[in-house]
Amino acid sequence: MENNQPIIVKRVKKVAGGHHGGAWKIAFADFATAMMAFFMVMWLMSSATPEQKKLISGYFKDPIGFSESASPYVIDLGGSPTPSPDRTLNEQPQESPGDQADTDPKDPAELDAEQAEAKAEEVERERLELLLQELQTKVELDPKLQRFKDQILFEITQDGLRIQIVDAENRPMFALGSAQLQPYFEDILFALTDTIKAVPNKISISGHTDAKPFAGAGGFGNWELSANRANAARRVLIAAGYDDAQVARVVGYASSALFDRDDPFNPVNRRIDIVVLNKKAQRNIEDEQGGSGLAPDPAPDAPAGGTGAAPAAEPLSSDQVRERLNIFEDGTLKMDQPRE
Repeated sequence: MENNQPIIVKRVKKVAGGHHGGAWKIAFADFATAMMAFFMVMWLMSSATPEQKKLISGYFKDPIGFSESASPYVIDLGGSPTPSPDRTLNEQPQESPGDQADTDPKDPAELDAEQAEAKAEEVERERLELLLQELQTKVELDPKLQRFKDQILFEITQDGLRIQIVDAENRPMFALGSAQLQPYFEDILFALTDTIKAVPNKISISGHTDAKPFAGAGGFGNWELSANRANAARRVLIAAGYDDAQVARVVGYASSALFDRDDPFNPVNRRIDIVVLNKKAQRNIEDEQGGSGLAPDPAPDAPAGGTGAAPAAEPLSSDQVRERLNIFEDGTLKMDQPRE
């Protein structure tokens, strides 16, 4: 008790919620970076093609040999490879004049013209496909056309949209051996005209007969009959409001282009084709005709020396068309001779 030593008490002051250090932030940042790199690698591997994966694998197996024997890039980026500095001029491949000509780029103006033409053809095809859908819908909804839907055929061809109105045994389009239209055939053309004239494309009209021989006065046969029927269809379209200048060609094929080749006498071979032409087919027709379309035949009651009838202010009614066509048919176009 005599040896009294001093007692030292150390007190550590604790602060509630004090600073714990920033080491955890660095660890979390490393973890986030690693996860980002991991997901990026996974994304690249899922989007790479098998050829690119093979090249990547070859690079990691032998990076030196890979860069010396081929392009220094793991994935070929196109163009000519950049040679390494230690490669001599003799080691570089020599290009022949023919190879150089093959790799020369096309003239930009040429490329622009080709791209513009391809784009125009694509737009035009889409327009014709929309027209096809509209015509099919009209046939389904119009009561006058619905009962003839088995005689109205639509298809897209290399020349454009082809509308075929075929004959039937119990519903012929024309009177026997003549170019006189039946009233319901006029109604079909009237109904289709409103839709066809909505597009700026020109049309081609052709008439067809079956293979049954036909003999009329003065050597009149199937060739003349098919041409007259095509022109009769053209006159109905014009009377229904179609622009005569939009008709590129009117032609008769007789029985040279049969619809049913297995049965040349099938009534479906007697038909009228209306083709809404694309620009390429229109140019071909104009080139064949020397740059201008065939002039339509004048109406029998047109004055001599005239340049053609003046355009009507409004389309004629179906009854007026029938009356006018009857006047036409009483002239030079009425061919009522029976077939032989």
